[in-house]
Amino acid sequence: MSGLQHAATLIRPMTTRVREVEIAEPAAYEVRVRLQGCGICASGLPVWEGRDWFKYPLEAGSPGHEGWGVVDAVGSAVDDIDVGQRVALMSGHAFAEYDLAARDCVVPLPEELDDEPFPGEPFGCAMNIFERSDIHSGQTVAVVGGGFIGLLLTQLASDAGAHVVVLSHRDFALQLALTMDAEDTVATQDDGHDAERAMQLTRGRGFDRVIEVSGVQAGLDLASEITAERARLIIAGYHQDGPRQVNMQQWNWRGLDVINAHERSMDRYVAGVQKAIQAALEGRLDPFPLLTHTVSLGSLDRGFKLMRDRPEGFVKALLLNEAGS
Repeated sequence: MSGLQHAATLIRPMTTRVREVEIAEPAAYEVRVRLQGCGICASGLPVWEGRDWFKYPLEAGSPGHEGWGVVDAVGSAVDDIDVGQRVALMSGHAFAEYDLAARDCVVPLPEELDDEPFPGEPFGCAMNIFERSDIHSGQTVAVVGGGFIGLLLTQLASDAGAHVVVLSHRDFALQLALTMDAEDTVATQDDGHDAERAMQLTRGRGFDRVIEVSGVQAGLDLASEITAERARLIIAGYHQDGPRQVNMQQWNWRGLDVINAHERSMDRYVAGVQKAIQAALEGRLDPFPLLTHTVSLGSLDRGFKLMRDRPEGFVKALLLNEAGS
């Protein structure tokens, strides 16, 4: 197949344009996917907003990396996946109608999920964070940040039998957390007493597991303050806007295990997506109510604005392709 496709191109900060670009042929170990959609990730917000170190325009379809769709073509060396199969893919140019990915970056989706959008990459991230958090029944778990990943982790930790408390400044997120079996919530106010309010829920002991998913210095500070002695502090927020400071004296004194829950191995990403699929089939993970907003290829900027402004009722936005549905 040859021809042209439509792809969103970030030509300058906060400005994308839909352009026609060639539909590339898959190399020997590649798979081409006709995209049904792509999640809009918070990690892409800085490049959309603009930073001094980014160069524009970006490549067409970038930074879309949460795509899913139907296999359209496979390379000559790919013999274990079929044209017409629905898949999630970890790629880099999925704000488009088609994208290529190495076979090792493509995860087949079961027929039971045919009616659901499936941006597999963030679902897999949540599963990997949960696994590295080592959460067990009866533990106290604090989730610092009530965004998409934080709410997925609330589901998983609650299902594991933990006593989960969610901390967020967004009332809507706190209400959602309660529907996902969080036992309690703390409305953060940045008034110097957020940690005190959270610690009261453990009678001053602190939490066995604290998962920081805020991605900001204040959230990291708060997460550190509410850990119990010999607790595990899991840093899952994406801290990409400069150095961070930590209270090493506090960490040392409490004997904390500190886990950086970010993965850099494609094998781990793929395994996480596979575990997310299984968890969704078993009912342990229900991400679909959290996919609250959709935009089209031509309105991608609106999707990023939603991510930036987080209006009432917003958790996560998806770009949906009519041609791919």
